[in-house]
Amino acid sequence: MESIKTLIIGSGPAGYTAAIYAARADLKPVLYTGLEPGGQLTTTTEVDNFPGYPEGVDGPKMMVELQQQAERFGTDVRIGFINKVEFSKKIGGMHKAYAEGGQEIEAQTIIISTGATAKYLGLPSEQRLRGGGVSACAVCDGFFYKGQEVAIVGGGDTAAEEATYLANICSKVTMLVRRDQMRASKAMQHRVNQASNIDLRYNSEIEEVLGENVVEGIRIKNNQTGKQEKIPITGLFIAIGHQPNTGLFKEQLDMDDAGYLITEGKSTKTNVPGVFASGDVQDKEYRQAVTAAGTGCMAALDAERYLQSLA
Repeated sequence: MESIKTLIIGSGPAGYTAAIYAARADLKPVLYTGLEPGGQLTTTTEVDNFPGYPEGVDGPKMMVELQQQAERFGTDVRIGFINKVEFSKKIGGMHKAYAEGGQEIEAQTIIISTGATAKYLGLPSEQRLRGGGVSACAVCDGFFYKGQEVAIVGGGDTAAEEATYLANICSKVTMLVRRDQMRASKAMQHRVNQASNIDLRYNSEIEEVLGENVVEGIRIKNNQTGKQEKIPITGLFIAIGHQPNTGLFKEQLDMDDAGYLITEGKSTKTNVPGVFASGDVQDKEYRQAVTAAGTGCMAALDAERYLQSLA
């Protein structure tokens, strides 16, 4: 069994930033990329809001550069995933992890950066146009549709918040709610209803996203009357929730009702000594690349301090 100081599970801004800081602290981190190397940003064509890129940067290119930076300081980046973990509950205990290829690892510290996966409708046309006008983050990508007509799907607080955000920069926002009422809080519903350029459609579902290489419109259906309608848009935002990638840690780490890992105060500490969580796997509020990178830094510093306390 391979014995190391720090194991990082998951890539993306959180995992790679944790690796950069851990490697510079001589923790000799090993990072397993997971099923989606680079995380959600690999499905984003343009990242315009990450500091240090005045002209913006292609999402996959940014993740390649973050990986290269982590490797420059000595991070052992391994393409693959961890499929089983056994955490020690005692301070100073060794945690065990098992990789897909049969590799067994024991680590003094583990940083979890497995992220969260955006939920999509599952339409073939929607999946084909991801990165071509279909997005799961209005705050990330809404700027590219300034002054244009867009649509958003969802009826919860996140959908309402993103709809009002889009209404401030887009000429028109068509909001599609599957039920006959929104699930959002009354305060958020009021904000949606106050926006003059939000066209709120209840009992509405998308049947197809229209367009070859980019979104040109949507065909919707009223699930009560059966009436169909085509709406011309250039951007479609899916806001029906995220699923944290925490199935691997169930019954070992504390989670909230939605499955997000619970961390202690302002730290990245989980309920298990020597195990830390960073990025979207423990953040359902912001879900931005820059905040994920920030918590990746915090997790590495927390891991370093934990190891120092054992000396």
